[in-house]
Amino acid sequence: MQPTDSELVILQVLWSAGPTTVRAVNEQLNNNSPKEIGYTTTLKLMQLMSEKGLVTRDTSSRTHIYAAAPKENVQKNLLRRFVDNAFGGSAAGLVLRALGDGQTSSEELAEIKRLIEELENGKAND
Repeated sequence: MQPTDSELVILQVLWSAGPTTVRAVNEQLNNNSPKEIGYTTTLKLMQLMSEKGLVTRDTSSRTHIYAAAPKENVQKNLLRRFVDNAFGGSAAGLVLRALGDGQTSSEELAEIKRLIEELENGKAND
């Protein structure tokens, strides 16, 4: 379940709007794009996304309603792939690189410390 960049844009629309029609997704895409995206292009992408399990399709009425896969599942898969490819599977390498840029706020650092404590105590959710 690896979305392309175009599929990620559609997922963002569905995560924001909730289950909706291809037409509504297409309108939202065109509102946020300098280049017009054709309805049939959006339809085809969403059909492919359905086959990949990135969206579900309710066909109980004439107008099909699409819903995105859970955001957490998609993010987890994307992150795992990224860590594997860019950091040789090292989550520590990713964190050190992310924190090493000096742009982490004190609030973010406090949240990270809290999460580490939860992980050490076995309380963090997967």
